[in-house]
Amino acid sequence: MRPIMKLSVPTVAAALLLAACGSSSSSSSSSAPASTPAAAASSSSSASVVKTASNTSLHSTILVDSKGMTLYRLSGEHAGKWICTSSECVKIWHPLTASAGQAPKGSVSSLGTVKRPDGMMQITYKGMPLYTFAEDTSPGEAKGQGIKDVGVWAAVTTGAASTPAPVPAASSSTSSSGGGYGY
Repeated sequence: MRPIMKLSVPTVAAALLLAACGSSSSSSSSSAPASTPAAAASSSSSASVVKTASNTSLHSTILVDSKGMTLYRLSGEHAGKWICTSSECVKIWHPLTASAGQAPKGSVSSLGTVKRPDGMMQITYKGMPLYTFAEDTSPGEAKGQGIKDVGVWAAVTTGAASTPAPVPAASSSTSSSGGGYGY
């Protein structure tokens, strides 16, 4: 009886390991297309709701997603001109997406969608594509405000489409040095 136990325990353990690996790979591949980074897909899957929130560090009313995360826009990205399309960029700046055929919801007017070059539908505010920032880890953070790399990133305020939220003096020196993401 003992030799059978020695053979069956490793066999059962190997079978369980293979089953666990198989189930985890199938669930992760169904959550997002292969070309979309997992972080971007997970942050945008339930983010079709856009609302406003008062942000004390920016002294403005800004747009946030369903989780309260600050929404940003990239200067120069409008009227069908796309800048943040590389996989490196969308790993840091997560496009706020909507499921195909799903209209964005929220307490904010002027919401719409636009088709990204990769085929995903991205939520817009007054025609500006919306993004969240990977380094914002808690609601209310706006660490991406004023970062300059392929353009200038700004938290979206409820004011005019061309008016970004002001860059606070204390964070402008750290933001500009924090650019250079290299994408």
